[in-house]
Amino acid sequence: MAYHHQPCDSYFVEEAYPQRATQEYLKMMGRRKQEAMANELSRQACDAYMEDIVKHMQQMEDETLPDVASIDIQQEIQWFMRPYLIDFLIEAHAAFQLLPETLFLAVNLLDRYCSRRVVYKRHYQLVGCAALLIAAKYGDRKERVPMIRELKSMCCSLYDEDMFTQMEWHVLNTLEWTIGHPTVDTWLQLSLKDGSAYEDIEVEHMAWYICELALYHKDFVSKKPSVMACASLALAQGILGRSEITSDHDVEVSKTILELSHKLDRPSTVLFRKYAVPHMSRVSTTLDHFLQQQEAMNRQATPPTPPCELAQKPAMSINAFPGTPQKPYGNMVNGYMTPPITPEGEASKIRRKEGEKKNLSHEQ
Repeated sequence: MAYHHQPCDSYFVEEAYPQRATQEYLKMMGRRKQEAMANELSRQACDAYMEDIVKHMQQMEDETLPDVASIDIQQEIQWFMRPYLIDFLIEAHAAFQLLPETLFLAVNLLDRYCSRRVVYKRHYQLVGCAALLIAAKYGDRKERVPMIRELKSMCCSLYDEDMFTQMEWHVLNTLEWTIGHPTVDTWLQLSLKDGSAYEDIEVEHMAWYICELALYHKDFVSKKPSVMACASLALAQGILGRSEITSDHDVEVSKTILELSHKLDRPSTVLFRKYAVPHMSRVSTTLDHFLQQQEAMNRQATPPTPPCELAQKPAMSINAFPGTPQKPYGNMVNGYMTPPITPEGEASKIRRKEGEKKNLSHEQ
């Protein structure tokens, strides 16, 4: 007969799980307190040294801007190839779940390298992968940094693993190991903190979307990140109806707002899908609806132009041109001119003369 184990009533049994749960809870609360204290100290230090920080960022953005004129003289890589590489970098950036500033830093490293070195078409994607790898090592957590074999797989094994290492080393040496670049995301955070859109996540996502749209176009390669951040934030607030786009900005920012507004209607499919998800506030869909509404309003404000009718020229008369004078033979029809009718008296005279001519010819 089997007996089940029954706890003895004479012993006091205490489970260990409640104690472990309490310990884990206390550890979690301790970590939260430490994070709160660290954030507060960081905020105080940031407020105290903000002026110096901004000056240093302005100096660094001037030193680390790409030169679009130097990229123009590349022999093999052309600007029409850029959207394909940006699409690839955006997909790789999303696959590895890297920070937003990592993407902007990777594109900056790519453009700076192309400003200084001749890049062959077959190595263009390799340079982009090396730039993404350097940017991830610079700013992301270690566990998020992509492995070389993963990058090789994403490139369909087009490059060997040692080629990624060599290109990474070559990019760092070309840029003289100057990696720190105040990205547009960093300037955007400062603008959001000081402005009325603080903690407005939808405005932030819309500004990110506009900034990533600008990565595809040559016109914004040499734009300062601070200018791009201010322009994209103003444009995002205007699109979402938070505030109107005014002319209070300086000339460069106002010009950039106008240039950005002309590039919003041609987004990449990869980028559109990235920002069409709920955790990105579906800002790509919102922008698409906004552009459709603007187009409908423009059609209503401007009535369609009536079709222009061709002015019929008056029929040209044959008498309008100088020519040989003709006798008035009456009405003429199409074809050859009809000879005039011979009168009866004249006809008999003509027949008599013809008969006389025939008789003379027979007598001879």
